[in-house]
Amino acid sequence: MPRTTAEKRAALRALHEKDCFVLPNPWDAGSARLLQHLGFAALASTSSGFAWTTARPDYAVTRDDVLAHLATMCSAVDLPVNADFESGFAASPQGVAENVTLAVATGVAGLSIEDRVFNGSGLYDLGQALERLRAARNAIDRTNPDVMLVARTELLLDDPVQVNPAIDKLVAFAEAGADCLYAPGVWKKDDIAAMVRAVAPKPLNVLVMSPDRTVAELADLGVRRISVGGSLAGVGWNAVMKAAEAIKGGSFAPLKDKLPGKELNRIFR
Repeated sequence: MPRTTAEKRAALRALHEKDCFVLPNPWDAGSARLLQHLGFAALASTSSGFAWTTARPDYAVTRDDVLAHLATMCSAVDLPVNADFESGFAASPQGVAENVTLAVATGVAGLSIEDRVFNGSGLYDLGQALERLRAARNAIDRTNPDVMLVARTELLLDDPVQVNPAIDKLVAFAEAGADCLYAPGVWKKDDIAAMVRAVAPKPLNVLVMSPDRTVAELADLGVRRISVGGSLAGVGWNAVMKAAEAIKGGSFAPLKDKLPGKELNRIFR
């Protein structure tokens, strides 16, 4: 029997209570179903991966595009979905609150709000970021407090050496009511361990930046959840591009690596 939205939300919260889990990032309903078939316990959307399916770059999709995408993803799988909700698709805290309310209505089990300036450049300062985060927190509490709020700073993607300022931001986000903290770009073991200690007992999400780490290594550092962002989508696009280039050159050899249609039909049945 399919799980209800409430059961999915409870399941996502339970995953954060102990141990470490991988939260892969599908880019459409089909990839979400495939990851469910493989046995993952939860999924997270990817803003970049979704944007590429619409022939647009990251940050070029609209709020309504993303809301429709999230609703489709949530209805396609029996797993909790954590939404990459970018910077809330609004500049004002009130706008963030309104949009978060709409996102909760899609059935997501969690959503992230980042500190990148909406429709602009750079990042919000700490005061503005906290106002926006508190607005998201209040919106969730008014609609469904079981939805997890993930607060993320993009600081390390802009300047990888700003680890201590990034940690300070995450600590402030945790105190403002975030359920999970996230600073994509952290990758050195000592930095990850310091970030885990700083936000404890709240869980830290780490984005996999390169293949030179294992789940076990990140778990040993205290990381509670691991995501891959647009990387899975990038792997898929790379495979298609290489196969198409070979076909253009006259060879159909890459088609031997396809997943058989019968297998895909079985997965999606």
